Amino acid sequence: MTQIHELSALDLAAAVRAGEVSPSQIADHTLERARRLGPEVGAFVHLAEERAHAQAAEAEEQLAAVGTAARDDGVLPPFLGVPAPVKDLTMVAGLPFEGGSAAFAGNVASVDDGVVTLLRAAGTLMVGKTTTPELGLPPYTEPDVAPPARTPWDLARSAGGSSGGAAAAVAAGIVPVAHGSDGGGSIRIPAAATGLVGLKPTRGRISPGPYGVDGAGLGVNGVLTRTVRDTAAFLDVLAQPWPGDHYLLPGPRSTFLGACDRPPAPLRVGVLTEPVNVAGAPVHPGARAAVDRAARLLETLGHHLAEAPVPFSPEQWDAFMPLWAVGALGPPVAPEREELLVPLTRWMRELGRGFSGAQYAQAVTDVQRLTRQTALAWSAFDVILTPTLAQPPARIGALRDDADPAGDFAAQKAFTPWTSAWNLIGAPAISLPLHRQVVGDGDGARELPFGVMLGARLGQEETLLALAAQLEAADPWPMFAPGVAG
Repeated sequence: MTQIHELSALDLAAAVRAGEVSPSQIADHTLERARRLGPEVGAFVHLAEERAHAQAAEAEEQLAAVGTAARDDGVLPPFLGVPAPVKDLTMVAGLPFEGGSAAFAGNVASVDDGVVTLLRAAGTLMVGKTTTPELGLPPYTEPDVAPPARTPWDLARSAGGSSGGAAAAVAAGIVPVAHGSDGGGSIRIPAAATGLVGLKPTRGRISPGPYGVDGAGLGVNGVLTRTVRDTAAFLDVLAQPWPGDHYLLPGPRSTFLGACDRPPAPLRVGVLTEPVNVAGAPVHPGARAAVDRAARLLETLGHHLAEAPVPFSPEQWDAFMPLWAVGALGPPVAPEREELLVPLTRWMRELGRGFSGAQYAQAVTDVQRLTRQTALAWSAFDVILTPTLAQPPARIGALRDDADPAGDFAAQKAFTPWTSAWNLIGAPAISLPLHRQVVGDGDGARELPFGVMLGARLGQEETLLALAAQLEAADPWPMFAPGVAG
């Protein structure tokens, strides 16, 4: 029999509406797995058991109020009873809000962020806060305040970052969907490391809500899931405007979920396997094999492929640094608590303090020019195909280097030489777990996931989701790492 944790978010929501499973049963099952498996994969920094049970009881009252006949008439919230934890860089009123940092220990949010409000309105159960590295800065999740987030494909390896705990929770079969955020690859990186689907929407597609700001426009909220359709359905939930939004985009033709049922017309796909932000960064054969596999599928599906150019030089990518480093200064840390920050964060904040206002303004200008340059370089293509990561999931501790934060950051860049380009230009990109390959020798050999990344033009999430759904149907990926589902 299919168990609760094996269902997709859409299927679990349908089972609730059909009366096949109750929200309280879902909460009990999810929290039992969270207590048992969460520490093993470093998924949660805080469980919200009382809140989840209370919300499950409220969901059952809603079900009872509408009666059986009306449950499929759109009266109920779309994801009633579906567990969806929130990353600990996002405020949930009354729950810890510590950002993966000892410097913020004991901090409790007083309000819900906009995405949390929308997730609650959709009927989801807030089962906990997921683990993140300090302030979400690196592409690994190894905070000092919680266990590292691990990929269930090999517990010696990282689940990526900064939405590493979210990815671990979904990949370990604890929840079908988890909130994440992405300022340089932080949804797509853990998706690739754990065999999940991860979409970074267009800049402004998902509003930060009434208590958030867009800042430099690098970061955006989203989710991690096991299926393209779940990702699309949650984009429908979260892509809602709020008063005072800085960006406004036209909505989908019908729904983002509906785009998954419309196979795209033949697309022009540019293929790029050369690193963008680090010249000559080593690319693992598995990463190239993932792109080759995707390319063969795309050609079979009638799409047209050609080599895409590297859109800008590593030196031009450095325009990103003032925005990123000054952004690390955003969280207010009391001077006496600065020493509680990890070395990478202290180094990044010190770097930020070293940039002048004129240098920051020039960085904004340079990134805008880079965006136009990239659009021109890729104007012949509808979609760009790259590996998501240059290497398989990193071993725990392999990237973090407290003795040399600058070297740590350089290793991060080489590990993720494509993801941040999409944050700079603001366009959407999705990581798909199309490929698996054995890495290592002897007793250390493990089959690991390798993600491919598809990026499109601004506002073209429907194109990406239609193409991603087409690829998923043509070459389905495993929903879980070996041994997880049971």
